[in-house]
Amino acid sequence: MDLSIIIVNYNTCALTLDCIQSVYASKTQHSYEIILVDNHSADDSVQTISEAYPEVTLIANDTNAGFAKANNQGMAIAKGRYVLLLNSDTVVLPHTLETMVSFMDGNPEVGASGCKIVLPDGSLDKACKRGFPTPSASFYYAFGFSKLFPSLPRFNQYQLGYLNPDESYPIDCLVGAFMMVRQEVIAQVGGLDEDFFMYGEDIDWCYRIKQAGWKIYYNSDTSIVHFKGGSARRRPLKIVYEFHRAMLLFHRKHFQKRYNFLVNGAVYTGIGVKLGLSLAVNWIKPTRPAVSVSGSTAAAGAGGRGTAVDNDSKAGVHL
Repeated sequence: MDLSIIIVNYNTCALTLDCIQSVYASKTQHSYEIILVDNHSADDSVQTISEAYPEVTLIANDTNAGFAKANNQGMAIAKGRYVLLLNSDTVVLPHTLETMVSFMDGNPEVGASGCKIVLPDGSLDKACKRGFPTPSASFYYAFGFSKLFPSLPRFNQYQLGYLNPDESYPIDCLVGAFMMVRQEVIAQVGGLDEDFFMYGEDIDWCYRIKQAGWKIYYNSDTSIVHFKGGSARRRPLKIVYEFHRAMLLFHRKHFQKRYNFLVNGAVYTGIGVKLGLSLAVNWIKPTRPAVSVSGSTAAAGAGGRGTAVDNDSKAGVHL
């Protein structure tokens, strides 16, 4: 088996069906399997997906296990030489799998790779190529220096906006929406850290992969479409909390010992202030749903039926 594709689902039945269909529409010579981990969906996801695609290996959790743990469950039974984390709210193009597996085969020093990820409007999902959130990178990003000076590497350490998204190069970290990893890497560094419930686990994984001596690569030769909900509605407090808790966990795990108490204090204070501001901004937002983004055009291009989604949180663990 060349590739094990792991998809985590939580109440996104239609999206997941489109995602799976886009995978099966792929034009590739490489063998693959799909492992679907359902995080105790309240809709009819398990029954509908199992009936539509009985060949998909299905793990049905009796609780919402979180993004990291659910993917680890899939990795535990994966048979492929490579494992692909794939969000349920994505659509792969016909050549995506062939391009990425061939790239990994031809570059044995690369431990993990990702492709170009575009949003339904054609713009880049900037999370697909990032630097690590060091204190300086986080400061320049949080206070808008990266937008003021987009061509200067010093001020764009996190989103790497100075790098051409239509070129390929090694980077620090990918996004869990599409992340292809060698089985040898997983055996060496382990799976996702389950202390991260729904944010930050992909950055943490990439950090450990690079620490183990592997390269991480952004490959612009192919792309996927990532359907994300708008930010115009109020989010559950748990989502806001987990997002900021992930920042704290990552810094404490990887950076705290590298910096003095003044820097660490500034980082933790900054996280607390940002959490407070985020809660305030979130409180004044309307509770009505945001306008959904339609996936009909992109999904049809990849063999999908087309859906709409309003998905603020990470696919598979919406709270």
